[in-house]
Amino acid sequence: MELCDLSAIETRKLILEKKVSAQEVLESSLARIEAVDGRPGSLESGPETDEDAQRVHAFITRTHERARELAAALDRKIAAGENPGPLAGIPFTVKDIFCVKGTPSTAASRILANFIAPYTATPVERMLSAGAVMLGKVNLDEFTYGSSNESSAFQPSPRNPWNTARVPGGSSGGSAASVAAGEAQLSLGTDTAGSIRQPAAFCGVVGLKPTYGRVSRYGLIAFGSSLDCPGPLARSAADAALMLNAIAGADAHDATAATVDVPAYLAALEKDIKGKRIGLSPDYFQITFPQADGTYAQQPVPEEMRAAVLRAVEIYRALGAEIIEDVPMPNTRYGIPVYFVISRVEAASNLHRYDGVKYGYRTRQATNELQDLYRKSRGEGFGLQPKLRILMGMYVSAAQYSEQYYKRALRVRTLIRRDFEEAFDPHGKYRLDALLTPTTPTSAFPIKDVYGDSVLMQYADQLTVPANHAGVPGISFPGGLDKDGLPIGLQLLGPDFSEAALLQLTHAYEQASADADWRTRRPAVLKIVE
Repeated sequence: MELCDLSAIETRKLILEKKVSAQEVLESSLARIEAVDGRPGSLESGPETDEDAQRVHAFITRTHERARELAAALDRKIAAGENPGPLAGIPFTVKDIFCVKGTPSTAASRILANFIAPYTATPVERMLSAGAVMLGKVNLDEFTYGSSNESSAFQPSPRNPWNTARVPGGSSGGSAASVAAGEAQLSLGTDTAGSIRQPAAFCGVVGLKPTYGRVSRYGLIAFGSSLDCPGPLARSAADAALMLNAIAGADAHDATAATVDVPAYLAALEKDIKGKRIGLSPDYFQITFPQADGTYAQQPVPEEMRAAVLRAVEIYRALGAEIIEDVPMPNTRYGIPVYFVISRVEAASNLHRYDGVKYGYRTRQATNELQDLYRKSRGEGFGLQPKLRILMGMYVSAAQYSEQYYKRALRVRTLIRRDFEEAFDPHGKYRLDALLTPTTPTSAFPIKDVYGDSVLMQYADQLTVPANHAGVPGISFPGGLDKDGLPIGLQLLGPDFSEAALLQLTHAYEQASADADWRTRRPAVLKIVE
């Protein structure tokens, strides 16, 4: 096993004990990137080759020289007996939706392709201050608009390390792919409708969406400001806990960052889960979607997904947890329609700042007036998905439609939040500590199989988006492999600021299933280095 395949916890221990250097760990990661990643995403990518089809393509921008400087400085600090930080020498990637000073911060869009960030986002700054070593910025759906990573303006877009003919999920697909392929041990992503948890499920890694406000959004290029949540992608609950401790907490730069104390997530992992109440809801074992006549149709999740959840149930029951069945979550079915409205309104508002004047892309065509400059710059700079969201957001928030769509969506979001409050109420009927569900209704789908169908693509997030509406935390973790050898993700959802409990439950499952046959399988792309 290479150094880059170790967990973040193991790596930190080896570095602190001076058994390996931060530079050795870094070079292992750089060698893995060189072996499996292929060419970075580019606006001028040209046609994809057969070799491209076999590579991961997680990155847009690589910061290898800066990484070498960081690793060398860290080794000098350790040699001098100084505290290197809780993430000492751990290689990590950053979803290119975060500003990092001195680097292109593109949001995977042509309109920001030439934008060099003048400051660093708080979560990234905290990772660096904790001693982690940044490898570069990874690809995503343009402005995070998608669930497959195919909408990026920077091609080739990322591929799934388990099967490079499949998508890695989105929008944090580059983050999930970089961790799954052994390129990075940690990655910083964002979750607006499931954009950490869904790619984590598709790529067989752990992805945590914290409580809204648990991690600062300062320096995050906004999509849906009331929904966006930065969070970790890692290979285990312990690694995710280690990273969350580094990035969580209040921030004077962000008024929405919570001032609630940050617990010691790592220390809480080994606590006994006996007596924990874990719920199952029939509303999370089916996909419900509207028909043209206004009625709703239902389709059960595949039996493989259901079976993986039930296997986890038996493990949790054997560990002493109490399983509560038939927990009603009736407003789950409205999560996607509500998201369609609220996220588009917020996206349209957030995208108004990209006008070709202050920063970013400006048309090279001749323009007659300011409005013409706006129109041409935005028309050329934005891809299809941002344009669709701007148009829909402006439509549903217009005065004549606001009551019918936007205000109604806000009221339904309150009902979704109420479902969770009733399920988690410590004095209520169910008194859950967590709700256990599939993360996604399918495993990773083939490239180009769903892309272009915005509605079908969105329903890949039906089981994840309610947590964003409610603001509650959720974690996705590997729960097996399907018949095609692709990862199946399991999801735990909990009450506000219950990240410690979710990590604890995930860790308990990992320990109890450590000897499962499927855990011996590795992503297919790693055959390149075997």
